[in-house]
Amino acid sequence: MSAEIKLADNTLITSKTDLTGRITYANRDFLRYAGYELKEILGVQHNIVRHKDMPRAAFWLLWELLKKKEEFFGFVKNKAKNGDFYWVFANITPSFNDKGEVVSYYSVRRKPSKNGVKTAEEIYAELLKAEGEKGDIKAGVNRLLELLGGADYNEFVLNLQLGGAQ
Repeated sequence: MSAEIKLADNTLITSKTDLTGRITYANRDFLRYAGYELKEILGVQHNIVRHKDMPRAAFWLLWELLKKKEEFFGFVKNKAKNGDFYWVFANITPSFNDKGEVVSYYSVRRKPSKNGVKTAEEIYAELLKAEGEKGDIKAGVNRLLELLGGADYNEFVLNLQLGGAQ
């Protein structure tokens, strides 16, 4: 049975990936919470820490925003190497060269608010239910849009993080 790893208040998990999501940099906090050594994850897809409780629709939204050169904010449940899990409040931004072209992605994760995690768990359960066993991303995205009721996703999660109880 997996256990939850709680992030310390001053945790700052950072990583960089190439355009396809392969890890090119990870800081000590990333390695500490994920339980990997740097040599194990460099060049590996970032989804190595993807937890099964994360709906595909959440990652679809992430990539859609990044493709538009926008940043993404979200609550993410990650899986450590040993099978334990940890929640983060993530901010992922595109990095640009001097021509304005996206050349990589930079991710910063912090301790999430309790209210944000609780709300995310409820929403993700709904999205996973909508996606079903086949992982129907479109059904999950449609359910997410219904749950948001026209609200902007990034604003919604930022309000959960900033207004939520720590």
